[in-house]
Amino acid sequence: MYCHMIVTQEEHAYEGKAFQGAADSMLVVHLCCLKSGASNLQHTYFISVVVIWGDLLKATRITNSFKTETLSSRKMQDDARYLKRKVTAGSLDVHPTEKALVVHYEVEASILGESGDHMVGERKEGQKIIRVKSLSPSTDVGALAKKVVEECKLIPHSRLPQVEQLLYYLQNRKSSPVEGKVEKKEKRSVKPRELTPFEGMELNEEASVTRVDEYIELLYEGIPEKIRGAALILQLARNPDNLDELLHNEAALGALARVLREDWKQSVELATIIIYIFFCFSSFSQFHGVVSHYKIGALCMSVVEHELKRHDVWREELRKKNKAYESAPENGSLRRDQDKAMRKYQGLLAKQEQLLRVSLYLLLNLAEDTRTELKMRNKNIVGLLVKVLERDDEELLVLVVSFLKKLSIFLENKNDMAEVDTVEQLARLVPCEHEDLLNLTLRLLLNLSFDSGLRAKMVEVGLLPKLTALLGDENNRQVVMRILYHISIDDRFKGMFVYTDCIPQLMQMLYHHGEEEIEAELISICINLAANKRNAQLMCEGNGLKMLMKRALKMKDCLLMKMIRNISQHDGPIKPLFIDYVGDLAAEIRAEEEEEWVLECLGTLANLTIPDLDWELVLKEYNLVPYLKDRLKPGSAEDDLILEVVIMIGTVSMDDACAAMLAKSGIIPALIELLNAQQEDDEFVCQIVYVFYQMVFHQATRDVIIKDTQAPAYLIDLMHDKNAEIRKVCDNTLDIIAEYDEEWGRKIQSEKFRFHNNQWLEMVESRQADESEPYLYDNDNDRTDLFYSADGITPGDGSVSPDFFGDLQAQNGDLHHTGDGNDVFDQTSSSPGRPATAYGFRPDEQPFYQYS
Repeated sequence: MYCHMIVTQEEHAYEGKAFQGAADSMLVVHLCCLKSGASNLQHTYFISVVVIWGDLLKATRITNSFKTETLSSRKMQDDARYLKRKVTAGSLDVHPTEKALVVHYEVEASILGESGDHMVGERKEGQKIIRVKSLSPSTDVGALAKKVVEECKLIPHSRLPQVEQLLYYLQNRKSSPVEGKVEKKEKRSVKPRELTPFEGMELNEEASVTRVDEYIELLYEGIPEKIRGAALILQLARNPDNLDELLHNEAALGALARVLREDWKQSVELATIIIYIFFCFSSFSQFHGVVSHYKIGALCMSVVEHELKRHDVWREELRKKNKAYESAPENGSLRRDQDKAMRKYQGLLAKQEQLLRVSLYLLLNLAEDTRTELKMRNKNIVGLLVKVLERDDEELLVLVVSFLKKLSIFLENKNDMAEVDTVEQLARLVPCEHEDLLNLTLRLLLNLSFDSGLRAKMVEVGLLPKLTALLGDENNRQVVMRILYHISIDDRFKGMFVYTDCIPQLMQMLYHHGEEEIEAELISICINLAANKRNAQLMCEGNGLKMLMKRALKMKDCLLMKMIRNISQHDGPIKPLFIDYVGDLAAEIRAEEEEEWVLECLGTLANLTIPDLDWELVLKEYNLVPYLKDRLKPGSAEDDLILEVVIMIGTVSMDDACAAMLAKSGIIPALIELLNAQQEDDEFVCQIVYVFYQMVFHQATRDVIIKDTQAPAYLIDLMHDKNAEIRKVCDNTLDIIAEYDEEWGRKIQSEKFRFHNNQWLEMVESRQADESEPYLYDNDNDRTDLFYSADGITPGDGSVSPDFFGDLQAQNGDLHHTGDGNDVFDQTSSSPGRPATAYGFRPDEQPFYQYS
């Protein structure tokens, strides 16, 4: 005789019990007493003991015994009569991420004989987590510790001081950003509710596995008998323990599949019950092969398509009845017909939606395999699902939206949804009373919002104000903000946020964050919307800008400062609001600060093209010139920061004294060196040329630019650059230089002459190189003049002096001064304004918020 014991432990967590029951366990002991013979097993005995830990304080006697055939085996059963449990408390610690205590313990389970002798035993370690989510700075730690010790039997009263110390530590521990986000926005997993028996499926009799053959015989009778037989098999299939037995009964599954193929159009109830049976199999991945073997998925697709067509016919018949009644409302017969048709329609609709729900749920389970999902797509599953979105049954809609959400992660399915009215159908579900349906709809819209065309459709059908109204819904705020973020990316729609209450709500959220880290979705939306002038004005209303600046400077929040930088780029009444903060921003521009932070502060300052601002005082007060000059060296910092330094120099150069200070410091040669290093980057070239343009306006810097540097030569080289913005700024700068310096003026005119006649000169040079080359034209009369005579002004032979071009009309962006009294050095009349910067649209810059 020998004994074999198997011990299994399962942890059960009961919601709503903070301390008691969180680690209640069930010990299942199977004691198998095997008696070995010469060559066979003569007797087998099973003693099953179920003990609920936490209810046992002392040894529990085994009362469940089986009859035995021999005295020796009965003696063995009598010997093993007690189970003893011993729990030993271990160490106490705090949870690494949550507000919780972790109690370690050891459980020893022993089986004792009648006389108390130890027969067999086993030890197992465990832990219990005691969550204290209510713990806050104002919580009475002592009282909470006493409550924990009283309700958790694993902690002896002698360890009360240790519990109190650990709770005090949790109370003062700074929550990590990850923990905060997990607590605030725990990811919800919304699934369609499990199917329940439909109306008409319940029978008074109870099915038995031993009578399956009888139920199969019913499937060969009439429709009522088939419904009864299928319903009885469904009773068995709804118990997962019976599925394996049914799986091996090929006769039953084959008969069910045959009846479904042959009779599904004759009876909705029969089709619903049989599909429900196969749905029970589809709920487990290991049974998907059986469902596919009988081609139930393809049959369900046909059922859904057929039922949707039937529904269209029903609606058309009902429409005719309603129209007839509306044409003669006093006719009682027509009214009765209309009421009868409505009742019939509602009854048919209820049964049909049951069939659709179970069919689509089965297809959703099968779509777990992407190959099966592809087959469904080839049969237009997306079009069928979108058509079902017209229904009003909320449980059916939850299932359909869940299915569409699963499909939407693949590009091909998303494109199919774009071709049908998916967004229009989803728009009517936002908002809705059904919480799960609303959440699923929003998450589907989030997946679709990655497509720019579908984003435009969302705005077109009026989803923007609806989504904005949901910002106050705590359960759906996160997904709503992500959708709004996607919409805010598109410049076409940024201005539409003005007509909603979105911006006031966003500003309120920023205000309530205090010193906590701002959510990525929230700040990202604000950054995008701040790029629109009207949005920026709304953000600055009241004390909006003051609140933003105060928080950004205190927390050194780079993303918040990026939002402020976007606000500062708009002309009009916004820029003067920043005058009060120029000193605060300039004080942050130091080598000791993080480059990303300095970049945003510097960019904000560079946007402040305010005429009345004394930039010379700012540069001197905060000693910014050495910093700007050092950062102009190639490789001294990231390119984005160096570019902002160049833009900043262009801004402050509008001031005469400031431009002179910069010229004396040697910044112009540094700019030329940077131009050489970054000549392939159009953004750098354009902004450096703009600095030269600003400096030639002032007498002191104009002389330095023209006489002491080679800047004009670089400008001549860039005069015909392929970038239109660079050509524009170059031409305006060279025109001013030509007006001031005659020598450079002749060189500039000569270069323009050479460029405009480049083709002619190339042809002349090639003909001189080869005198024997025949004329391009056989007949002089057929030769076309390359230079056209203009009423005797220009000779037809092309003999024209370079000086002539000084009096020509503007070409290639050149400025032409007509003597109208405008001063060429007057910035207000001839300045083209700062060239547009690519800030915010650099191709190598990652978005602030990425989605999975």
